[in-house]
Amino acid sequence: MRLSTRIALAVGAAVPVLVLATGWLLLRLVATDLHDQQDAHLRERAATVAKDARGLLRASAADRSAAVEQARQRRLFTSALDVGVRLIGPDGTFTGGPQPDAGAPLPPSAPVPVTLRADGHSWRILSTRVTGARPGVRGTLWLFASDTAADTQLRLVRRRAVSVALLAAPLSGLLAWGVAARASRPLRRLQRRASGLDPRSSPTRLDHTPTRIAEVDDLAHTLQTVLARYDEQAGRTAEALATARSFAAAASHELRTPLMSMQTNLEILTGHPELAGTDRDEVLHDLRREHARLLGLLVMLRDLGRGDLVEADAFGPVDLADVVEASTEEQRRRHPHARLSGRCVPGLRVHGWEPGLRTVVDNLLVNALVHGHGEGRPAQVEVSLRASGTDVLLVVDDQGPGIPPELRTQVFERFRRRPGSPGSGLGLTLVAQQIALHRGQIRVLERPVGPGTRIEVTLPLVNGTQGEENTLPLRRNWMIAAAERPQEFDKDDS
Repeated sequence: MRLSTRIALAVGAAVPVLVLATGWLLLRLVATDLHDQQDAHLRERAATVAKDARGLLRASAADRSAAVEQARQRRLFTSALDVGVRLIGPDGTFTGGPQPDAGAPLPPSAPVPVTLRADGHSWRILSTRVTGARPGVRGTLWLFASDTAADTQLRLVRRRAVSVALLAAPLSGLLAWGVAARASRPLRRLQRRASGLDPRSSPTRLDHTPTRIAEVDDLAHTLQTVLARYDEQAGRTAEALATARSFAAAASHELRTPLMSMQTNLEILTGHPELAGTDRDEVLHDLRREHARLLGLLVMLRDLGRGDLVEADAFGPVDLADVVEASTEEQRRRHPHARLSGRCVPGLRVHGWEPGLRTVVDNLLVNALVHGHGEGRPAQVEVSLRASGTDVLLVVDDQGPGIPPELRTQVFERFRRRPGSPGSGLGLTLVAQQIALHRGQIRVLERPVGPGTRIEVTLPLVNGTQGEENTLPLRRNWMIAAAERPQEFDKDDS
């Protein structure tokens, strides 16, 4: 059902109800006004005939002649004019004018006008006490006014109200339909333009000219926003699909190498069960190394997936000094021959995800310990943590061969490894992911004194304006996309 039809039906049903309600109210007001007029007339007649009624009671009490009494009655009825009179005294009842039958029950008294229904007629009645100075001069004077004229007028008002309601129903419905049909033209035009759009097969989008009708313009804006979001999501889906294929190819290549090596070593062990001594130990050593590499690659992929799925409510205040000290102690146990020193200022809190921050520190230290040693000497790594304005600065120095300036941004790409490296090529990618999630910055520099590499990580403190944000970056596809152009990194080409 169209909107204009719905409006026409609603108006066609509502208007008669409003007319009838208004007619009922008008009927009550007219009835009140008519009764007020009759009551005022009754009070006026009662004040006029009270003197004549008192004279009639005195004549009746004094036993005067019938002629005198009849004269008093005529004066009483004449002064009443169009109002019926009934005078009830101790010696009898005198009646005259229009009034109910004598058998109609009257109320005990009616000091204010009331309505009496008798013999199918309606009367307004009023009673007043009549007393005189002489003994026996007392009685009740009743006045009656026919309510027929008032009932006639009320029936006329009632019929007209019903007639107006019956006439208003179709007329108001037609008028409402015409107005609604004209008012809904912009909506129908918008519907026709929107019905021809198919975002799956055509790049054409909704072209809307403002109509100065708030609802129509808001609906058009909503449709445009929905289509724009569809385009954005479709683009991201297409990009994600393409990069997922690329990632799958690269991951399969990276997994194939250790698996093929493990297969070769297993075939050697299977084909030469008599193999023993140094050769067998070398094969087993290769198996353990490739197994560790494969396991590390899977762990890194899992951590990348966790970073892509983490939600904003998992973030909170974290003391970064505790994280750095815990990671440093663990790496000292795992690399007892390396020299790992640290200087951390306590109480530096950031708004972050503690497992993600621990991943950052662990991978930076492992990368420095694996690559930060020279020929014939153990790795030497220095870690420092201090405040820098509204940020906290984490610095990791090693004494390895260093990284050329032109390769310093490439180290964050997936599966980017130095030749001969035992790592998976995802450690620094995982670091870059977490730094992006924490709205920080990372830089790869030369070590200030001597050969080696310095990596600086900057994260906003909790009391900084950025540290208290409870939102995550829109870019959450590190699992399938490489950090080829990391916006959160500062590139140093010196």
